[in-house]
Amino acid sequence: MEVTNATGRRKTAVARVYLSKGKGNITVNKKDYKVFFPTSILQGKVQQAFVATETKDTFDVKVNVYGGGINGQAEAVRHAIARALVKINEDNKALMKPESLLTRDPRMVERKKPGQPKARKKFQFSKR
Repeated sequence: MEVTNATGRRKTAVARVYLSKGKGNITVNKKDYKVFFPTSILQGKVQQAFVATETKDTFDVKVNVYGGGINGQAEAVRHAIARALVKINEDNKALMKPESLLTRDPRMVERKKPGQPKARKKFQFSKR
């Protein structure tokens, strides 16, 4: 049984994915993905790469994910699965490129600046 692994990232979340031939079981941090990602939107994000390549029930997925929030983690898992599917079959790249599933989203939280309450918010200005 051959296992393909890949890493996906989003914000501060990192997902390591192990893909093997199977029946479509997805396990995230030793839980079923429907338990780990409770909303249908997040579940859809995890499935997106399989839907794009039409390989929905052909691979078993084991995921280790840490860091970030639930949405960042779901998108990190999506990124990792997409990369693993390209490793398995190079033809998948053409199917996922238009949906930008292979692109690492570079947007990160901007740092807080000194003398301000947040990154861009300023303290209230008083003229007198």
